[in-house]
Amino acid sequence: MLPRTQKHFVLKVFSLFSVVRGYNILVVVIAQYLAAIYIFAPDLHFKHVVFDINLLMLVLASSAVIASGYIINNFYDSEKDLINRPNKSMLDRLVSQNTKLSIYFTLNFLAIIFASYVSFRAVVFFALYIFAIWFYSHKLKKMPITGNLVSAILTVTPFFAIFIYYKNFELVVFMHALFLFMLVSMRELTKDLENIKGDLALNYRTIPVVYGEKMAKYLLTGATIITCASAFVLIFYFQIGHMYYFFYASVILLFIYGLMLWKSNSKTHYLWLHNILKFIIVAGVFSILLIDINLVLNRL
Repeated sequence: MLPRTQKHFVLKVFSLFSVVRGYNILVVVIAQYLAAIYIFAPDLHFKHVVFDINLLMLVLASSAVIASGYIINNFYDSEKDLINRPNKSMLDRLVSQNTKLSIYFTLNFLAIIFASYVSFRAVVFFALYIFAIWFYSHKLKKMPITGNLVSAILTVTPFFAIFIYYKNFELVVFMHALFLFMLVSMRELTKDLENIKGDLALNYRTIPVVYGEKMAKYLLTGATIITCASAFVLIFYFQIGHMYYFFYASVILLFIYGLMLWKSNSKTHYLWLHNILKFIIVAGVFSILLIDINLVLNRL
């Protein structure tokens, strides 16, 4: 049995891990490296990508900013989370707000240090990214439509940093980006439906609150159609190896999502829908391994 002080320390570590969503950051790191190897820089040797110090610094900077973003978001949403996620909120509150803010500034400082190893432009990029996340959490998050779009853009920004680094402007890259952007946008709007109780209580002007749940479902249905269309474009017009299995499976899951959406009317139902989208996103990360690198090289 651990002494009481050690138990309290372990709980605080778990609390901090919960606040910064450590599991999400790990998935983003894996996604950045796989995307760099198979999508952004398929013409470079595997070792040149994996052992590229500049890429490592960009990934570390992204991870630090994402973690700090979760902290500042948790800071501003503490009252709403107490309503929507009482159990998680109680765990998160084991770490004081002052400690969270101290870690927030430390992570942002580290992100700038990592970025400075790459270039001054990287420093400017991540400084703007840090400011954008703060401004979203402080102001834009409570605005309908704008908040959703900005949140989706901020989510895919770490991949944009890798995209700029490798300067790969092929159309297939933009189609992958569109598919991911649509999924993330759908997830954000689904989360708004899931959290409508807390948003109403604290006057968050989300799409479901301002325009109603029915309008949110219409928008999600339209987004589902666009996402499926982008998946079919990737399947039929680009050489993506065996990754087409993932896109076919995604279309099936999105069809199920669309059917469930119009029958959903409770937090539990919307949580299921949220988890379907989360599963597709995480599965998509690892399905990048299904891309045949030889096919990618043949088109260069």
